[in-house]
Amino acid sequence: MLDAQITAAILGVGLAGAIFYLVRRDHLHGPFAAWWLMVAASTLVLGMFPALVIWLGKLTGINYAPVLPIIIGLSMVLLRLLKLDIDRSRQERQMRRLTQKLAILEQELEQLRKASAPVRPTDSVRPPSASNTPS
Repeated sequence: MLDAQITAAILGVGLAGAIFYLVRRDHLHGPFAAWWLMVAASTLVLGMFPALVIWLGKLTGINYAPVLPIIIGLSMVLLRLLKLDIDRSRQERQMRRLTQKLAILEQELEQLRKASAPVRPTDSVRPPSASNTPS
C-alpha cells in the first residue's frame, strides 16, 4: 500500500513539474495549465490518502472503491474532450465568418479599383501595329 502512495506522489509531483515546465517554455497556456494542475493535484491527493477513495466510494454507493478514481478520470477526460470539441466548433465558425468577410472586402476593393481607374479609349481598342507582329 505504501508503494502505491509513493508512486502516486511521484506521478502527481512529476506531472505538476512537467506542467510548470511547459508553461515556462510557453508550450501550454494558462487555462489549460490550470486544468492539468488540477489533475496533478487530484492524483497526488487521491494517491496519498487512499482512505479518501474508500470514503468517497461508500458515499457514492460504489462497492469496489478503487474503481472510483478510474470513473472520475474517465469522466474528466470526456468533459475535456467535449470542451475541446466546443472550442474547435467555435473556431471553425469564426474562420468561416472571417473567410466570408474577407471575400466581401476583396470584392468591394475590386469594385472600387474598377470605379476609380480612368478608362482610356486607346487602351480598350488598339489596332495591331507592325512592331507587335511576330517575325
